[in-house]
Amino acid sequence: MTELDELSSHIASLEIGSSVLLRSEFRIPLLGLGVYQVTKPETVSACLAAFDAGYRHIDSAQVYRNEAEVGIAFRQSGLRREDVFIMFLSPASKVNSRNHGFDKATEWINKSLMNFQMDYIDLFLIHDPFSGKERRLETWRALIKARDEGKIRSIGVSNYSILHLEEIKEADLELPVVNQLEIHPFCQQRPIVEWCRNHRVFVQAYCPLLRGQRWDNDLLVALSQKYHKSVPQILVRWSLQAGYSPLPKSTRAERIMSNARVFDFEIEIQDMVQLGLLDIGDQGAVSWNPTYAP
Repeated sequence: MTELDELSSHIASLEIGSSVLLRSEFRIPLLGLGVYQVTKPETVSACLAAFDAGYRHIDSAQVYRNEAEVGIAFRQSGLRREDVFIMFLSPASKVNSRNHGFDKATEWINKSLMNFQMDYIDLFLIHDPFSGKERRLETWRALIKARDEGKIRSIGVSNYSILHLEEIKEADLELPVVNQLEIHPFCQQRPIVEWCRNHRVFVQAYCPLLRGQRWDNDLLVALSQKYHKSVPQILVRWSLQAGYSPLPKSTRAERIMSNARVFDFEIEIQDMVQLGLLDIGDQGAVSWNPTYAP
């Protein structure tokens, strides 16, 4: 059974603790909290609010400069690391192109572990593909080595196109277990998603809330009224039902909780179809979406 098969068979029974089994044999919670451009003090409070609301997945990165604060929030939460694994918290860290290459990536993996103050990281991603083929592959080999040494449990990529994924395959290296992309109804990255699903690479969705843009779209407003849910809740639920792991970002406790209140309703099939028709490809992106890198 693939990750999508597992998720599809449990759409009606989705809950905040729902997870899927990755190809690495570790489970990943579906709903995560993004902390992009969140200040250090806000990161601690946002993560604590997320833990209180039932989230067990935090998405951080070196370039966010708040890895240490994610670790602080985790320790303040009172959750034991072994309990967190059982409850599927996956702090996801990313190594960006400035730190690509085998030695640089190894250095930053160790630095992330130090910042988090944890013995291992559940999911470590290459943040972007900008460094070129040779350094991308060197970085990927560094992640494989760190995984084999027990520093990382699962390894993946972010913003990788079919070109970047195929080069890993052609180098006769194991494929990522995750590819994190900008995905929402207006930017669905269909060719990349299809490739990933055919190769059991699970897809995470960043910017699922469109960074607050297009919330006045007629269909989103109509569905918000139909289901008595906010537009952000419609977007998060769409992402879950479409087979993704959404990473909504907020610093406000009430919104963090609201974004998690999406497990008491289901978007009807005909409405999912209509949301799918909103896709306008790369023109629908609201962030950098660097999948075009050579």
